[in-house]
Amino acid sequence: MPSSPLVSIISVNYNQATVTCEMVASLKKVSYPNIEIIVVDNASPSDDPTLITDLYPEVKLIRSEVNLGFAGGNNLGIAQAAGEYLLFLNNDTEVEPDFLEPLVNLFQKDSKAGIASPKIIYYGTKGLIQYAGSKGINSWTGRSVTIGQLETDKGQYNTSAPTILADGAAMMVPMKVVKKVGLMPELYFLYYEELDWCEMIKRAGYSCHYVGESTIYHKESVSVGKASVLKTYYMNRNRLLFIRRNITGGALWTSILIFLLAAIPKKVLEFGLRLEGKHLKALARGLWWNLTHYKIHETSYPGLTVKNKTEGLGLPA
Repeated sequence: MPSSPLVSIISVNYNQATVTCEMVASLKKVSYPNIEIIVVDNASPSDDPTLITDLYPEVKLIRSEVNLGFAGGNNLGIAQAAGEYLLFLNNDTEVEPDFLEPLVNLFQKDSKAGIASPKIIYYGTKGLIQYAGSKGINSWTGRSVTIGQLETDKGQYNTSAPTILADGAAMMVPMKVVKKVGLMPELYFLYYEELDWCEMIKRAGYSCHYVGESTIYHKESVSVGKASVLKTYYMNRNRLLFIRRNITGGALWTSILIFLLAAIPKKVLEFGLRLEGKHLKALARGLWWNLTHYKIHETSYPGLTVKNKTEGLGLPA
């Protein structure tokens, strides 16, 4: 590339130091010549994150004293990042060596590009696609509609194009956009925060893109688990929260009613038939949170002292 601005790769680790090391090993093979790797350990309770820097001393390891969630952990990484571009990468991913160049090229060519994600393949499969762009959130269900999901990759999504939403497993954002829009919203803690942030970025006048020439591989749900109570709570709490924050007018009330009268009863039936009482309680707690939290458009950052979005965070000028 004629110009290779610094890319800060930020990843959040929670009790998965070995998995994170596999990601770093993958990043060590990239062809892009100018990166820094920042790993934020979200107060891992039983797994020593120093393994990461023991094996890879060049990694900048930030150890939070408390678990700040996905958004909070990434925001802590932003505060230490020096790159012109920020790549938020799940720790349970591995990458193709040439995955960065197409992403950087997009932002260098398009000053209005605000956020972009690569093609995401399920790790360990024969090219099974997880993400090849997005049709956005279905206002009737609150669910994200992903392009290409569970299709075998045969090159049918190799063309880059604007898309509705990025994917939190891997997304690049220019530092200038973060300074204008603000940090990732932390009130979600886990799930849907990257989708909300994407909407914030678009409302600020920037565009969202899918970059089909870039590929990463995702070990889905390594950190949380496919059927964890934690996932049940935050997925359902935050689906409703996203609807409340990002859908307006009649569609807002339609979406809430559909969620309460269709999606929730379906989940109740599923958990009830499987005698999963803990999941039923998690579902109820997620609904109760929404009933008792009204100031959902205010964003707090408990892990950082934030003033005027990013002022005082130590962000590069």
